[in-house]
Amino acid sequence: MKKLYFVITILFFSISSFGQDDVEAIGFSEALKAHLKKYNVQSDIAYNNNDKQKGQILFDSLVAHHLVGTQFEDYTLKSFEKRKIKLSSFKKPVFILTYASWCIPSKGEIPALNKLAQKYAKDVQFVILFWDKKYQVKKIARKFNHNITVCYAHESYKNDALIVAHLKHTLGFPTSYFLDKDLKVVNIKRGGAQPDKKSSYVKAYTMNYNTFREGLGSLLIDKNITQEQLTTN
Repeated sequence: MKKLYFVITILFFSISSFGQDDVEAIGFSEALKAHLKKYNVQSDIAYNNNDKQKGQILFDSLVAHHLVGTQFEDYTLKSFEKRKIKLSSFKKPVFILTYASWCIPSKGEIPALNKLAQKYAKDVQFVILFWDKKYQVKKIARKFNHNITVCYAHESYKNDALIVAHLKHTLGFPTSYFLDKDLKVVNIKRGGAQPDKKSSYVKAYTMNYNTFREGLGSLLIDKNITQEQLTTN
């Protein structure tokens, strides 16, 4: 009986380990390829019916059930400082927010990002990725805190084909990607908050700050970020 129990135990852990390795082997782009088409069909129906809530639920379901835990590609980014950087070189969790120069950030969004980058630069690498050519990014890049690495990618640059195909032409933008230090996907969210146009600057800033801070919480589980004092400075 003890021998049978031992055999069953060994089999159980062997199967469990195989399952975990199999999950770890799944790449982010592979998971998108397998599930994006179905999501797009359902999402298009929801938004055509002006059902934004269902559209958000579908997005969250895609992320939670198929993308979280996948292995993000170790892309090489072109930073605004004329340096090429591989994501793996950061050696810490990475927060990537995709933008485009013609996609105007909401009120208070950039100041909120700057404040968070200033506070958590030691724990998280902040990356803003613009789907633009370099000259189109130059002006807006100056608005970001020095703790934020501003990068750019464009279809016309041959070395950018992969990242454009995997990120820009799949989940759109603005989109926030939260990766652990091993580049495993921890969470993915739509851009920042969407305050009403009539919202005051303080309210808009606070909404954006809290939205991004919530996402960062998944990367800073050992940090106390719930007791922060919000400030507009």
